[in-house]
Amino acid sequence: MVIDWPLRDTIELGALPGAVPCARLHARQVTWEWSLPGLSEDLELVVSELVTNAVQASGSLKQAAPVRMWLLSDRAQVLIMVWDAIRQGPVRMDRGQEAEAGRGLLLVEGISARWGWYATQEPDSGKVVWAVLR
Repeated sequence: MVIDWPLRDTIELGALPGAVPCARLHARQVTWEWSLPGLSEDLELVVSELVTNAVQASGSLKQAAPVRMWLLSDRAQVLIMVWDAIRQGPVRMDRGQEAEAGRGLLLVEGISARWGWYATQEPDSGKVVWAVLR
């Protein structure tokens, strides 16, 4: 079954620390524009985690690559897709309650209906990590 996603948005960000709050604000504004305010908090949290990981991955390269984020919606759910220039897949770590980092994908898993990733091909070799919120 192919899902029709009539609402679409994309943004390209530098692999810089300011990309994360910029992506969150962008996601908040898009959900407002799409009349989906009930998803805003969870969407901002998932966007924050996925973009943070992408900025760290792309920023680790000799020449930092941009980070791309797509938001798509069928008016009932939102698909978040974040691209970075590293082909290695994300690693979900089980960290203790006291850990200050490393629990982002656990959070994404807990909030989203489903999530995953796939490697991309030339010319933009890297990966896309995605999550669906309902």
